[in-house]
Amino acid sequence: MAGVKEQVIHMIQSLPEDSTIDDIMAELYFKLQVDAGLKELDEGKGIPHEEVKKRMSRWLTK
Repeated sequence: MAGVKEQVIHMIQSLPEDSTIDDIMAELYFKLQVDAGLKELDEGKGIPHEEVKKRMSRWLTK
């Protein structure tokens, strides 16, 4: 697996040429949040599917 620096370089290189610093920062933040979520799941900290359905049903019926 590539190191963090290599991953960031690859991510930036895959963006369109007219990407702004804000675009790059948004991509980095998105990756950070996804990685944090995956880590939580790996640690068993996720919310069971049935609980999510129960919570969502309260939002969708209002």
